[in-house]
Amino acid sequence: MRDFSSSADHALLLLGRLDGRLVNSPAADIWLARARLRGAATLAGFAGVPVSVRDLQDWICGRTPPPRHSEGLNDPLSIAALFHFALSATGGHCDPLARATLNISRTLLDDRKEADLWAAEDLVRFGPSWRMAQMLLEAPYPTATLHSIAQRLIDAQASLDAPATEGQLVTTADGRQWRIEPRRFDTAWLLGCHLPAALAASGLILRPLPSLVELPRFVPGDAAVLAEHMAGMIARQAGQGLIELDRLEAKLARLPGELPVTRRSKAPLLIRLELAYPGLSKMAVSRLLGISHQGATKLVEQVQKLTGGRLRQG
Repeated sequence: MRDFSSSADHALLLLGRLDGRLVNSPAADIWLARARLRGAATLAGFAGVPVSVRDLQDWICGRTPPPRHSEGLNDPLSIAALFHFALSATGGHCDPLARATLNISRTLLDDRKEADLWAAEDLVRFGPSWRMAQMLLEAPYPTATLHSIAQRLIDAQASLDAPATEGQLVTTADGRQWRIEPRRFDTAWLLGCHLPAALAASGLILRPLPSLVELPRFVPGDAAVLAEHMAGMIARQAGQGLIELDRLEAKLARLPGELPVTRRSKAPLLIRLELAYPGLSKMAVSRLLGISHQGATKLVEQVQKLTGGRLRQG
């Protein structure tokens, strides 16, 4: 029998199933918020600055500064810049749910301000290539196929100038000078940022799904080979996305159907936010919901009692 585990047909079947379920799922907003973090973590490893989803959650929820910022590592770019590029790649999409979840994320932690604070040089270095990749990959596609997207990725990479640092000038003891070859950075992760939007622009999905960012570290020059890799990635990520969506919907179903709260209570909203961003600090809750720190403390305690701690269960 033919193995469909990595075929384009099987991948697109799973992708369509996930995309369709997200249209009416009660957990769609929570899934999108969590998928953004998974996608950013994947891109970080791809770019040579590996972090976990938990690292990003700690930063977003106000528990830590940006990951890796003070570890003395010679990283090719800052996590703050990468996170900003990853979120902004799908930020301009017209889907109202995607925009709403992005606005909530930016209320918790504004990636634009964080990037300006921690990674201004990276914004200058990688910004032009990021914008060029966006323009090339979101342009109309002749056919809605993975092969068409793969060929566009290959063409886009050939059009990008690899960002480089200025070559260091070295002076020897006897006064001779030479300039070290400037360090150049990979551009494949920039293409990965825009892959979800490319899938949407081609018509294969309704909205960019931010976890679909994984590409080979070195993009092959053969569109058929790249399309096969993309099919395997999509099948894996869409399959995992469906499992995650099932889990989130089951969590929502286990919560009390009618909470003993007033219509003006923010407890139902906080329950959903906790599912999207586990471990929100009281300061983050205060900022998100526009209430005092004292009010946030009481609300967190109320939600813990109402849910019996079930939000923390895997």
